[in-house]
Amino acid sequence: MHDSRTAAQSNRRPAAVAGSWYPASRAGLERTVDGYLDAARANADAAAPPFPRALIAPHAGLMYSGPVAAHAYRLVGNGPYEAVVLVGPSHFVAFDGVAIWPRGAWATPLGDVPVAEELAAAIARPGAGVQEFPAAHAREHSLEMQMPFVARLLPGVPIVPLLMGHQTRATAERLGDLLAGALAARHVLIVASSDLSHYNDARTAAALDGVVIRHVEAFDPEGLMTSLEREPAHACGGGPMVAVLRAARALGARRTRVLRYADSGDVSGDKDAVVGYLAAAAW
Repeated sequence: MHDSRTAAQSNRRPAAVAGSWYPASRAGLERTVDGYLDAARANADAAAPPFPRALIAPHAGLMYSGPVAAHAYRLVGNGPYEAVVLVGPSHFVAFDGVAIWPRGAWATPLGDVPVAEELAAAIARPGAGVQEFPAAHAREHSLEMQMPFVARLLPGVPIVPLLMGHQTRATAERLGDLLAGALAARHVLIVASSDLSHYNDARTAAALDGVVIRHVEAFDPEGLMTSLEREPAHACGGGPMVAVLRAARALGARRTRVLRYADSGDVSGDKDAVVGYLAAAAW
């Protein structure tokens, strides 16, 4: 028998990396996130206005990527958003198209965050390449690592979690166009979750990541996709970045700003094999 309680439990996505990638206690997570936000505000880009349409934020362990992500998320606190659409890459499960978590809630140490079910239904239209695929979300950290900031800064605001499988141009551009249509006339924040190059020395990483940064600064998702295809650029969430920038532009955003770039060696001290992290926004 499948009662309503069983259905509700099956639609609740448990946190997969709490206690390892970020603190599992409410107090510990609040203290950590608030510390990163305070540091970002103290070193803020004064030219970046609040309440952007879209963000790019990294998704490594919070001690590594949190200080960078805070430069993006500091702009959204108490913002006029009715929902947050999260777009990230699938690291563990290969598939075509996009996997949506369409209902229920995501568990976090700061409380459950509900899914914006009506908006999710508008995005997951038949034939749009967006499908229910819970297994793709089970172990995935790319969206979960956005949740500490979303839950802390936008309490009660629901989410639509989207994971991109094979990051083809067709998938990225189709998702961007789909989001633009579904989000028109809605106050929704769109977040692309991505790290940049992996395990190069810091000088090589900065050169590779500079290619991505230049396309983001130019608000050029098509050029970014071309660079990703030809591999002078590296980003595990490159397809999500292309989709989100394309959607933001179609929704009226006219400019972007890179807010912070750093690498894992800034925390670990190891500059011989780093991961690059980017925070950016579009208005």
